[in-house]
Amino acid sequence: MTLARSLPDDPAEWWVFLGTFVLYVLARWFFAWQQARREGDSHPVRAALAEEDDPDAVRAASVGGFRSYRQLFGFAVSALAVVLVATLTGGQLRVALLWIVIPMLVIALSYLDFWQARKARKASSRTA
Repeated sequence: MTLARSLPDDPAEWWVFLGTFVLYVLARWFFAWQQARREGDSHPVRAALAEEDDPDAVRAASVGGFRSYRQLFGFAVSALAVVLVATLTGGQLRVALLWIVIPMLVIALSYLDFWQARKARKASSRTA
């Protein structure tokens, strides 16, 4: 565990973490905006920014902090992909692959979360 660190030492590493979070949020808003446009909402930007998970529609977390096994497996496969790229490559190839793979995985997880929330909202609207 000598290589494990709790917090970044370099300010640039903090920007990478912040950028990853911002990418996730922007992707989630984009998917909500696109869905609102498809449904013919008159103000899709307002609908995308107002989109939140309905606490009544979302069932309790069944697998740790994840709402479904798809989210758990998506997170696990994403982490495995990052570890494989980081351990099996080196130098400039590692940097290039991580700059390509990590944003794709973050966007995919964002879509998976959006899809789960949309599915939960549809299920709650059918029962109401």
